Amino acid sequence: MNRRHCAAAAITLVCALGLLTVPVQAMAAPTPDSSPSRAASAPLSPALSPAAPSSEKDLEKIREQIETLYRQAGAATDAYNLAEEQTKKQSGEIVKLAKAIVDGQARIAELKDRAGAQAREQYRNGGLPPGAQLVLSDDPQLFLDGVNKVRTSQQASKTVLAELTRTQEDLETYTQDASSNWHKLETNRVKQAEAKKKINAQIAAAEKLESRLEKKERTRLHQLEQDAANRAQSAWLATRPTPNVDVSGATTAAGKAAVAFATAQIGKPYVWGATGPGSYDCSGLTSQAWAAAGRPIPRTSQEQWRLLPRIDIQDMRPGDLIIYHADASHVGMYVGDGAIIHSPRPGRHVTLAGAGSMKILGVVRPDR
Repeated sequence: MNRRHCAAAAITLVCALGLLTVPVQAMAAPTPDSSPSRAASAPLSPALSPAAPSSEKDLEKIREQIETLYRQAGAATDAYNLAEEQTKKQSGEIVKLAKAIVDGQARIAELKDRAGAQAREQYRNGGLPPGAQLVLSDDPQLFLDGVNKVRTSQQASKTVLAELTRTQEDLETYTQDASSNWHKLETNRVKQAEAKKKINAQIAAAEKLESRLEKKERTRLHQLEQDAANRAQSAWLATRPTPNVDVSGATTAAGKAAVAFATAQIGKPYVWGATGPGSYDCSGLTSQAWAAAGRPIPRTSQEQWRLLPRIDIQDMRPGDLIIYHADASHVGMYVGDGAIIHSPRPGRHVTLAGAGSMKILGVVRPDR
């Protein structure tokens, strides 16, 4: 292999080994809804200033703004989680390629030694190829005995050269793949950093809005949140299709195990990017619940929506996952009787809630 290839391989190897000492941050491709919120960066308008809300209407506007900020933080969290997952995958690929590069370089060195040994043998025989030496021999028996040796030697030379060529080509491919994976890794790290910045900004803006309220106003704000959820749940129940009893009653053993795991997490705090055991974000809870049931599923709510089998809402059964909002930025586990277990948002805990308390995008079934 030429010097350029060796240099590229060596650089890639050094980078890959250096990766093992770099802490990996958490990952999901940002959706249009996860772009930086104006509310997170712009000052509050006088109409929404919570310095002294004078009416229920003012508090309701603040509630809506806080809900929007946390929704956008949730979408950015999904982006962060997906980027983390992809970063881990790329890191693993780079390490495997680095090993392949080292093995390839060792194999090339070995093949070159063998080719060199054959060349030195030819030199010791006066520079004549074995076939020519046999033709010039006056000993018929020597000629006959040497034919097979010549053929064997020629085949060995061809094999060495062919393997050397293949190994060099493979090493070039490994080097190119390592470079490509390194680029993807850095791209995902940029996505992580951007998503983390969005998450922190949006959560900080929401917390600032709420912190500026007086205690009685915060209490009332929480009640308004519950009232809004109850209204949404009542409206959903009123329009919900009649459940298919045969299907909804056929909960599998894996589904029961997933529900049991999720139920055991009730009361644990929401932390974005967390997958337990002490805290969870929304998809961290559902992915870990199904992993505990022996059915690993995608890490993020968006990937769960994209990759898992979808079912009609009237066919829901305990263990199914309900995906929420147009950008699939939230997920909860259906547990029957019109209820879900989910990890709502920062400042809240894993809890039981109405399945229709948020806008439903669709339902997926991990064990279909």
